[in-house]
Amino acid sequence: MTKAESDKRDHPSLFETPQVLTVAAGHFVHDVFSSFLAPWLPLLIEKLALSLALAGSFTLFMRIPSLLNPIIGMVADRMDMRYMVIAAPGVTAVCMSLIGLAPSYGGVALLLFAAGCSAAAFHVPGPVMIARVSGSQVGKGMSFFMAAGEMARTVGPLVAVAAVSL
Repeated sequence: MTKAESDKRDHPSLFETPQVLTVAAGHFVHDVFSSFLAPWLPLLIEKLALSLALAGSFTLFMRIPSLLNPIIGMVADRMDMRYMVIAAPGVTAVCMSLIGLAPSYGGVALLLFAAGCSAAAFHVPGPVMIARVSGSQVGKGMSFFMAAGEMARTVGPLVAVAAVSL
C-alpha cells in the first residue's frame, strides 16, 4: 500500500487538493471547447448556406446525448469511469475543433453529436470523482469543479473568436 493510500484510509476526510484541481482543470478544458458552437454559428451559416432553423438545430445534436445520462450513471456505478473522465476533454476538443473543416450539415451534426456524447460521459462521473477526492469537504471540491466550468463558458467564446480571427 502506498503512503497516499494509507493516508486516505487513515484520514477519510482528507481534501486531496491536487486531484480536485486536476478534475476541475479537466472540466475547464472540456467546457472551453464545448462553448465554441455559438460564436462559430455565423461562420457555419455562411459556409454551409444554412437557414436559421438548421443552424439552430445544431444545439439539439449536442444536447440529445444528455438523454443517455441515466444509462451512463448506471454504467458508472458498475465500472471505473475514470478513463472516460480523462479522455472526454480530448474527444470534445477534437470534435469541436474539426467543426470548421466539416464539409456539410451532416458532418457538423455528427461532430456535435460525438462532442455531446463526450460531454455526457464527462459530466456524469466527474462530480462523483470530485466528491471522492474532496473527503469531508465535498462543497469545497464541487465549488472548484463548478467554478472551472463556469469560467470555461466565459473564456471559451473568446478563444473561439480569437482562433477564427487568426
